[in-house]
Amino acid sequence: MSTPEPIARFNPPELGTPPGYSQIVEVSAGRLIFVAGQTAVDAEGQVVGKSDFAAQVVQVFHNLGMALAARGCSAANLVKLTVFLTDMNNLAAYREARNRFFATVMPPAAPAITLVEVSQLYGPDFLIEIEAIAAA
Repeated sequence: MSTPEPIARFNPPELGTPPGYSQIVEVSAGRLIFVAGQTAVDAEGQVVGKSDFAAQVVQVFHNLGMALAARGCSAANLVKLTVFLTDMNNLAAYREARNRFFATVMPPAAPAITLVEVSQLYGPDFLIEIEAIAAA
């Protein structure tokens, strides 16, 4: 009997194949890592890309990568993302940045993702926030 993969991703045909994420992620790994919502702030706490979604999404994924690395993980360990956008018109730019981020690991990871538009985030200059769960 083989040992199950610590993170397995599934897309049952009945649910269709989603673009860039998995419908189901099963975790049998020993550790769960919860990453608080990451926004477009740099190491000094300054907003990166005020009014510039493309700059903000790059910073958010950079911060997410740094948080994961601090616990010995990478994008490959992500099992769930919750993405908050203040404007759904930025969806394409978000997807481009997301795809670049996940292309940094092989095989590319595809966590379960929930994406919602919100009226505002905790700071008036933030256009995107991403919280995450990883397994290792």
